[in-house]
Amino acid sequence: MSNVELASRVGLTPPPCLRRVKRLEERGVIAGYRAVIDPAALGRGMQVIVSVEVAVTDVDSLRQFEATVAALDEVVEVRRVFGVPDYFLRVSVADADAYAVFSMTKLVTIPGVSRVISHLTMEVVKSEG
Repeated sequence: MSNVELASRVGLTPPPCLRRVKRLEERGVIAGYRAVIDPAALGRGMQVIVSVEVAVTDVDSLRQFEATVAALDEVVEVRRVFGVPDYFLRVSVADADAYAVFSMTKLVTIPGVSRVISHLTMEVVKSEG
């Protein structure tokens, strides 16, 4: 959204609105800007939320697992969580067959992975984008 539109929405004139936005950027409140990509337009219309449990607990092994999954093109988000499971991944693939290949050839072959549970997305009801 343009600065003029933002200023109008919040009831300011454009110059003070821009100063406030710049101040929020400098303070790190606004951490950045991004483009929202439609996965279907890229041929990756199937979204899968994957819970992963790992059998290792040493820091080096966990960091290696994290680096490995983060480097996979199909993985668009990795979250380490408290409790069980250890991680949630958001995976974007073309279809169920592509996910099966990804899961069997890439994900379950990572050292330390002990359990994988896949949740195919029916519909995105709310997204941060």
